[in-house]
Amino acid sequence: MPTETAARLVAAFAWAMAVSVPLMAGLMRRRGLTPVLRLSGALLLGGTLLVAASPWLPAALLGRAAQAAGGAGLVAAAMSLAGSARRMGVISAGFGMLGAAGPLLGAQLSHAVSWRLSLSVSLLSLLALPAVGRHAAVTAPPTAPRSRFDARGAALLTVLATALVLLPHAPAAALGSASAAVVAVAVAALAVVAVAVALLALHVRRRPDGFVPAALVRSPLFLGSALLALALSTSYFTLLFAVPRLLADRAGWDVTAAGAGQLVALLTGSALSWLLAAASACLGRTAVRAVLVTLGALAALLAVFASWGPLLLVATLGGVFGATGANAVLSMQAASSVPAPQRPTAIGLFSLCYQLGGAFGPAIATALVLGGA
Repeated sequence: MPTETAARLVAAFAWAMAVSVPLMAGLMRRRGLTPVLRLSGALLLGGTLLVAASPWLPAALLGRAAQAAGGAGLVAAAMSLAGSARRMGVISAGFGMLGAAGPLLGAQLSHAVSWRLSLSVSLLSLLALPAVGRHAAVTAPPTAPRSRFDARGAALLTVLATALVLLPHAPAAALGSASAAVVAVAVAALAVVAVAVALLALHVRRRPDGFVPAALVRSPLFLGSALLALALSTSYFTLLFAVPRLLADRAGWDVTAAGAGQLVALLTGSALSWLLAAASACLGRTAVRAVLVTLGALAALLAVFASWGPLLLVATLGGVFGATGANAVLSMQAASSVPAPQRPTAIGLFSLCYQLGGAFGPAIATALVLGGA
């Protein structure tokens, strides 16, 4: 697959995933879990068929975005059904481990068969939908009272999420180019974010029970949980892209050794994060946050100052441990900050903050490490 094509497919997936999680959570809040599962399954199936069969890149991009939207619905459903930090820890650890092993599996499938097959593996998740649907019929969280759909709030949030996903790439490009056009794009991206934030804030004041509930925006527990998750996620994705280059530049490791070492670190850190989630009820909220902040800071410091290969891998381990642990524990804290009918929305907006780390992290790595290559 050409590099440019791969970059476009990755960008389409990342954008659709970030935008779709709060939208799917909003649908769950109004309609319940079963319609979200059905829509997610249809999007995954249709998107995979487009990716697998379409000879045109625009159609393949549309299919990849549909896959991401379907996956976002399944993520929102899983997080809503978790119900406890322990269960959410299993889910987050699984996400981390699959995220670590996924590129290796995809590369093998792409080399042996086709890149289209490597982008169709997510179809296997459909096998679990019947069982999840039966479970959801019994244990689904309560829905909010029916009211007129807040289309304006949903549109403003979508615009804001899109601008935030695109924002890191414009300044990164501007740093490496004196082109007036590139600088103009960066300024335009910042302007869109500022306008979207202002309009959304005004809309929340007019409609406090809308798509973005005012109770969430005003909750210190939700805001603290979401912002800490954003910081830890951004740190993790920065390390994910920067450490392989640091292993080569500082420790002299080749690509194979760096890839194998990072895979082991990612799998280990993801698995260990479940221990924090399992112990979170005993540790208490303050202690858990102290552990997350400490590990995140240590991971960043190791990445900045360490020159020994194993220590750089420890930085990766600490980064993924902090991010997956935050996703497990802080998501439950964020959801507990509002009444039960609004919890899907809280989880959706929390997940959006976490996903934004996947947009910010690579741009930071490019500006600080990879851009100097």
